[in-house]
Amino acid sequence: MPGDRVRFPAMKFLHLNFLPRSTDLALLVLRVWFGLSLLVLHGWMKLANFGTLLEKFSDPVGVGRPVSLVLAVGGEVVCPALLALGLFTRVAALGAGTIMATAFWLVHGHKLSGPGNGELAFLFLGACVTLFVAGAGRYSIDAKIGARA
Repeated sequence: MPGDRVRFPAMKFLHLNFLPRSTDLALLVLRVWFGLSLLVLHGWMKLANFGTLLEKFSDPVGVGRPVSLVLAVGGEVVCPALLALGLFTRVAALGAGTIMATAFWLVHGHKLSGPGNGELAFLFLGACVTLFVAGAGRYSIDAKIGARA
């Protein structure tokens, strides 16, 4: 009949409805993946080379190189570690997000392509915004201690 939908068995597969849905599990994966990636790929290098970076580190907001480097280490080591654990998640996402926004807009000139682009900072910023809005989810220390996750 006209107007009747033709049902295709493949549609169920294409929609992946057979997979369980869990926002809390997705937030756990995002927190751990993002947090550890930011910490290991960016923050650890800054922490390990702190002394040598002091002389040449960028100071995009005019607070002095040592303060800028300390803020970067906080936003790329401390905050990502807290995110991976799900502890003080929204505050940690705000801290890391502020550093990523600064890196994207001020250090990389909000370029998404070409040499010296801020594509990675932009992607990390998106994860920070997502975690700031959503919170840590059920599988987090925040949830265990009764914080609003």
